[in-house]
Formats: sequence, C-alpha cells, structure tokens
Amino acid sequence: MLETRAIVVQSDAGSAEVIGSGSSGCSACEGRGCGSRKVAQLFCSKPRQFRVDNRIHAGVGDEVIVCMPDGALLRGVGLVYLLPLVFMFSGALLAGQSDARAAMGALFGLLIGFLLAKWLSARSFRQQPYIARLARE
Repeated sequence: MLETRAIVVQSDAGSAEVIGSGSSGCSACEGRGCGSRKVAQLFCSKPRQFRVDNRIHAGVGDEVIVCMPDGALLRGVGLVYLLPLVFMFSGALLAGQSDARAAMGALFGLLIGFLLAKWLSARSFRQQPYIARLARE
C-alpha cells in the first residue's frame, strides 16, 4: 500500500482536498540518493492539490496519511497509457493498407482508447486514494 503525508486544506461531505507535505522520493533516502527530489522540483514547482476520500472526517489543517490501494497505480498506468496505445495500433492495422487510411485508423483508435479509459476510470470508485489516519510525529 502506498502512503504519503498530506495536509487537509478543504473538507466537505466525504471528501477532502489535500496538499502533499512529504518530500519527494521513496522512504529509503527521501530523494537524497538517486536525485528524484531534484527531478520533482524541476517539474513540480508548486504543490498540487488532490481530492481524496475522507473516511475519518479529518478537518482543515490536520496532517494525515493518504493511502492508495495496492495495484491502483499500475491499473491507472495501464488505463492511461496501454489501453489507448493498443487501440491506436489496432485501428491502424484494421484501417487498411494505404498510409492515409492507417493514419486515420490510428487516430480514431487512439480517440476510442482515451474515451474508453476515461469511462473505465470514472467507474472504478474503489481505486481512489483515501485518508487512512492522522499523522503522528
């Protein structure tokens, strides 16, 4: 299970907006060994807010632990990257022999893949990150 520290900035019925308060990188070196902290600082200059399920009814200003279910990250990557890619290649192969038809088939397949990924991701409620507990020092 993936866990990270966050601070609640807004809370409403059943969900909350959180900002990650932990450092970038894994818990082994927290970004000091492999340089992942520098890469994160390069591409993520400002903190990002995320909407998560608020199962413990944490309030604004609480430091919490946000969890993501096992396998949710891998399934998300499969939906966002692999599914549209498979549909793109399938569309190109099924469209025909000419380059123009293959290109149009690839674009159509890519569009269908993205729409299907969006629809499937909206239906997977159990894959949402959630607030598991209050953080303790």
